[in-house]
This record gives sequence, C-alpha cells and structure tokens, in this order.
Amino acid sequence: MKLDDLKKNAKEDINKATLIKELESVRIKYLGRKGSLTNILHSIGDFPKEDRPLIGQTANKLKREITNLLEEKKKYLEESRALEWEDLSLPGRKTSKGSLHPLTILSQEIIDIFMSMGFSVVRGPEIETEYYNFNALNTPEDHPARDLHDTFYLKDGRLLRTHTSPVQIRTLEKHSPPLRIISPGRCYRVDTFDPTHSPTFVQIEGLWVDYDVSMSDLFGTLELFTKKIFGEGIRTEFLPGYFPFTEPSAEVWIQCPFCDGKGCSVCHSGLIEILGAGMVHPNILKNLGYSEFTGFAFGLGVDRIAMIKYNINDIRLFYQNDIQFLNQFNEIKL
Repeated sequence: MKLDDLKKNAKEDINKATLIKELESVRIKYLGRKGSLTNILHSIGDFPKEDRPLIGQTANKLKREITNLLEEKKKYLEESRALEWEDLSLPGRKTSKGSLHPLTILSQEIIDIFMSMGFSVVRGPEIETEYYNFNALNTPEDHPARDLHDTFYLKDGRLLRTHTSPVQIRTLEKHSPPLRIISPGRCYRVDTFDPTHSPTFVQIEGLWVDYDVSMSDLFGTLELFTKKIFGEGIRTEFLPGYFPFTEPSAEVWIQCPFCDGKGCSVCHSGLIEILGAGMVHPNILKNLGYSEFTGFAFGLGVDRIAMIKYNINDIRLFYQNDIQFLNQFNEIKL
C-alpha cells in the first residue's frame, strides 16, 4: 500500500469512529504491532538503499499525523460523552431492596422468644458421629432412624445430623446443670422433595435441665411459645407421643389457624401438630452423670411453623429462590 493511500484510509477510518472502542480498533489497524504503517516501518530495509531515507522520513511523519488525529478524536469523543444531555425530569429507577429469607426471619423470632424466657443459644456441627446423633440419645442400633433410607451417611462413617439434639449432649458434656439452651440449625434426612417434605430443613431444639423440672414446666413453656408465635387466642393441646430420647413424650398441637378449629382440608380435625417434646429420658441423664437432675426437651421444624404462620402450602417455595415469592416478606421486621 502506498503511503498516500494509507494516509487517506486512516483519516477516513478516524472520522467514521463514533465510539472510543472503535477508535482503538483504528489505532491497532494502523499503528499496532501488526498494523499497516508499522509493517512499512519494519520493512524499510527491503527497499533500495537510495530510497530508504525518504521512505523512512515520510512514514515517521505519517505516524505522527495519525497519532495526533487519534488523540484529537479521542478527546472529542470523551468530551461529547461527558456533555450528553440527560432528562432530569424522568423518574429515577428504583433499586430493588433485598431482605432476609422468611426462614431466617422466623428463626430469629423464635430464638428471641426463648431467650426472653432465659434460654441461651448454642450451635454445633452439621456433620456428626453416630454417638452424638443416636447412641447418646437413647437410640439403639436397630432403630429405624439409622436406616440408610432415613439418614445421609458419609464414607468415613459419619453422617449429616438428622436433628440438632446432638448439640444438647455436647453441651451437657461441657457444662453441668442447671442450664437452659436452644440449638438452632440445619438438619438433613433422606426425604423426597415434595410439598410437605424436604431433605434439608431448619430445626430449633430446646433443653432445660435443673432440679425438679416437671412436665408442667414443659407445658407452660410451650404454651407461652405458641401464643407468642400464633397469637394470644390460640388453643394448645398436648397429646401422648413417642421419642426415644424423652419419657414421657408429647406431641404439641394447636388450633388450626385456617378454620379456627372447626375442621378444614388442611387440618381435618381442627388441630395441627407443630412439634414434639417430653421429659429427658432418665438413661440419658444417668449416662452423663446427672441422675439427680430432671429436664425437658422439645424440637420444632421452622419450615413447618413458617408454613402455618405464613399460610404457605408448599415447603419447596422456601428453597427455590423465587424473587416474587421472597418479596412478600420484605416488610417483616425482626
């Protein structure tokens, strides 16, 4: 390419550029490592000896001209972009505001209720041993909960905890009674992911061990809790139940908030079960060296409480990250 033609083409390309990135492409095209003018400068040695001085002088002069044109056009484009007119009368774009997850909100509300009753918060590992998850909780080896179809086992023999009860054992090993604790956290069970089941869920368990703790203390504590969560008018009933780590055991049922206890498609009987509880099994306290104490324990699924409190009919909604669903909880304050 002749230098005159190259100069003409470079000026045309610079004039056509309307964006900084387009102008940079022009610079690379002519002055880059493999640019047209750069190739000419590198190949001066191929020209006849008598022509080299003139060609070199002309090419360098052209390089300076193109460089100046590029700088002038860049400055022009930058100033033009800075002076772009904006219609300040247009309404501003509202930025979306994040919020806490509904299960986080409810978990903290529950924690606050029990802390107001003198309970302390204790957390523990989500990967547990069979001893803390089963043996120490009076759950024998032939118990159905140990089946591979109910518990996630790891290759090293450990498992994903099926409840937060192991935290209670770990706490009693380190701290002697009297004590009152709640242990919130995520748990795992081999469940099908459907409207009422999830392989992962949030649980909060409670433990009160002291001298002469009785079933009436348990009933009074949980009745106060249900009124704080569902309202003063809620009716609470305690029915017999079974759990290997409590004796006697009870199921806590509340008046169905959807039909006011009249019976509907949700409850069928006017009552809904919300949690399990009972007196700590004497074998557990004996094995830990606390035979002179009594205590009660309870465990509730935050997901289940949330479904009832917020009228949610599918547990999977809590785990699908649907922004439209989650935005419903933006206004809930802790």
